[in-house]
Amino acid sequence: MTPEDIIVKPIITEKSNDELQEGKYTFKVNKKATKVQIAQAVEKLFNVKVLKVNTMNMNGKQKRMGYHVGKTSDWKKAIVTIDTNPEESTYLGKGGKEVKTSKKYKDSIEEFMGA
Repeated sequence: MTPEDIIVKPIITEKSNDELQEGKYTFKVNKKATKVQIAQAVEKLFNVKVLKVNTMNMNGKQKRMGYHVGKTSDWKKAIVTIDTNPEESTYLGKGGKEVKTSKKYKDSIEEFMGA
């Protein structure tokens, strides 16, 4: 699956807006996607560093239209925690030399509110 297939759309509610300051973003995702696939998709689409992914399966609600009773489809929700303070990390490479990772990550997802 491509990252565009995994992330369906952002979920914008009062609770999700309150969690934005903590670096938590809520998305509707593909039901078959795993936590690892969701983290990789968010990192690739939005260029942020993902720290944690929490997923939950949401059951569809029962709806009625006059006499007929039906049910909305089940879906999956993911709460993605990103690193709000990305820093360069150093580690020891071959020969005991210090190597710095120079990946540039954003500290927020600007496209989240515009979707």
